[in-house]
Amino acid sequence: MILRELFIAVLAFSAFASAVAAYLFVFHPATATLKEVLSTAFTGMVGVFVGRWLERRMARG
Repeated sequence: MILRELFIAVLAFSAFASAVAAYLFVFHPATATLKEVLSTAFTGMVGVFVGRWLERRMARG
């Protein structure tokens, strides 16, 4: 169970980081910083886990 959650966290973070980096590279070349990419990826990952938490709470009633 813990390994599954860790895997989801790593996968979500890497997916958000690569998507943000690709977007910034295409639409804002030479202005993207590592801080922007990582902070946006972290925010997206937090959103995923809040969504999963809400989904579990709503399923219980």
